[in-house]
Amino acid sequence: MAAIRWVRKYLKFIKVGSFLGTRQIKRGSIWINLLIISIMTLTFLSLVVIPGILVGLTEGSFEQNREHLTGDLYLTTLPDEETIVNTQDIVRVLDTLSEVESYSVRYKIAATVEAGYINRPDFTKDAESLSINAYAIDPENEEATTDLSKFLVEGEMLENEESGQLLIGATLLQKYSDFADLFEPLVDVEVGRPVRVTLQGEANQGLEQDQALLNGDNRSGQTTEFIVKGIVDSKVSDLSSTIFITESDYRRIAKKTSLQAAEIAIKHSGAISDERFKEIAISYGFGKYAKVRTATEAIPKFLSDVQLTFGLLGNIIGFVGIVVSSITVFIVIYINALTRRKYIGILKGIGISEGAIEFAYVIQSLFYAIIGIGGGLLLVYGVLVPFFVEHPIDFPFSDGILVAEVGPTILRAGILMIITMIAGLLPARIIVRQNTLDSILQR
Repeated sequence: MAAIRWVRKYLKFIKVGSFLGTRQIKRGSIWINLLIISIMTLTFLSLVVIPGILVGLTEGSFEQNREHLTGDLYLTTLPDEETIVNTQDIVRVLDTLSEVESYSVRYKIAATVEAGYINRPDFTKDAESLSINAYAIDPENEEATTDLSKFLVEGEMLENEESGQLLIGATLLQKYSDFADLFEPLVDVEVGRPVRVTLQGEANQGLEQDQALLNGDNRSGQTTEFIVKGIVDSKVSDLSSTIFITESDYRRIAKKTSLQAAEIAIKHSGAISDERFKEIAISYGFGKYAKVRTATEAIPKFLSDVQLTFGLLGNIIGFVGIVVSSITVFIVIYINALTRRKYIGILKGIGISEGAIEFAYVIQSLFYAIIGIGGGLLLVYGVLVPFFVEHPIDFPFSDGILVAEVGPTILRAGILMIITMIAGLLPARIIVRQNTLDSILQR
């Protein structure tokens, strides 16, 4: 019986409080209501959009690495190996897996690229040259896996049947490069002009090879003239700071019939997760010959650290927004309750419980929170997320997007709602707990 009486008491408490709260909202100033709702919407947007954009800067870079460099699964050399051993066996397995949509086998070669040697006016000075890592690729497979041609700002994509042509990264050229303080970019390079490339061998060949490159010693390599067919400008630094030649040219120049790759980028059909795809690859023994990583695991550590830092910064900014919003709601509810002291005193005098009156103000603040957050959700998922997908922010190292995952967004909405309810309860309690007679007589 006691439990039934307790339930009835609180049901009446909620019913009366809800009636009073709804009545206050209806009779309140529409402009004040709109102002508070706008503040709640903007606060919610600051909680979601600012962290979302900050995280989206690195998320855009992650996606670009996945789509245009690593694929969904990235195979690289083991720490104690210079190449991926048994590359051809891995390729044969990939050709049989239904989960594989496409893959690109890349051969990484230490090289020197030289330009401006034909019309050099002063032969007492060295020609322009840079020591780099070059990629030998199958153009069709690379295009199917990473859409390399998407980043061509000049010229055309390589083709398998062609020979003697290459793509060169924009970072290596003075007309595109912003790194003149770090190295001297090439000046006399245009589409259709020749450059000389000296291939030294696999990029991981050791300290003696690296020292030879640093000293400009190209005698140990095979020098060949190539025509620049295109210029690659990508925010994925590995693509815009190298040159690409065809695998067939490399086989011919290096006089090798069997090559072990340095990287294999694999794209799956999307029917399974990256982690499951990795398990399948390891089950076929790929881990014995190569370092097997998903696209997420292949993210450079500094980018992961930047993402964590930006996420923390966004949360701090969002916390400041919550504090400002809660203070605003507190002040508005307090002023509202203060101007209605006499009315509150009369309600108490006729037997309305203090809890019901306080609950009425909680209902009022909850109304502001629900409408404001609802409007914010519509703006985020109906306007802002699609907008940034179509028009990403152009940052130097990525195309920034708005990251607004449903789970964290709902959590932030819940936190904002609870804090807003508390901000509505406290000032109401301060006024309601005053002496009833003093409230009626305005003392």
